[in-house]
Amino acid sequence: MLILLPPSEGKTPATDGDAVDWASLSFPGLNAYRAKVLEGLGTVSAHEDALALLGVGASLRADVERNTRLHAEPAAPAHQVYSGVLYDALGYDSLTAGQKRKADDSVLVISALWGAIRFGDSVPAYRLSMATALPEVGRLASFWKPQLTEALAAATDGELLVDCRSSTYAAAWAPPPPQTVAVNVFTEVNGVRKVVSHFAKHTRGELSRHLLTRRGKAPQTPAQLRKAAAEKWTAELVDGTARKPHTLNIILPN
Repeated sequence: MLILLPPSEGKTPATDGDAVDWASLSFPGLNAYRAKVLEGLGTVSAHEDALALLGVGASLRADVERNTRLHAEPAAPAHQVYSGVLYDALGYDSLTAGQKRKADDSVLVISALWGAIRFGDSVPAYRLSMATALPEVGRLASFWKPQLTEALAAATDGELLVDCRSSTYAAAWAPPPPQTVAVNVFTEVNGVRKVVSHFAKHTRGELSRHLLTRRGKAPQTPAQLRKAAAEKWTAELVDGTARKPHTLNIILPN
């Protein structure tokens, strides 16, 4: 089983330590593409209209300035850098040592800058959305899609993929539908379902934690994943097709 996560919008910068060691990152075949994105990000972040080009507000000016010196910025494990609702709910720091090892092996973060990394990969904090277009790179989701398809093929072969990504990051890589389960979260009132944004992030984080901490074997099929989710929530599985992944719907109480 592999859990696919988006990065958090906000990130916690490391206060000291070494800069990113490119050779130590997972999926080293992506390094040339990572370098190209990093160069484009540095160029855009140094522009006088950087905030507008990156689609962020003035309160994030320091984050954008940091983008211009990422080669030298201190790096920290991804599970420390990524923060926010989903990652708080996953709660990596409160996992046992064995559960942390499982998380390091089982979680893949699909990133606008790094393509794909694991929790143990050390990276600097950065500000970049997969929806952004960069010079010499173009729209990042389109740029990464063929690279990730090739780079992740071996790592994901035969694995059940629990897809907790947002639509923005799902656009960057479409894993094989038969082995993929996209996770949706709803509330239901009087038989009418409503998609919830904030609680969807939180619930996907909780689901990730549940899958990492529950006893027994990890789910290996979509049906086993539904059964595992039903240990905590009302959950239903919608079967996929040869072209469309399965869907796990989690329905929260109103």
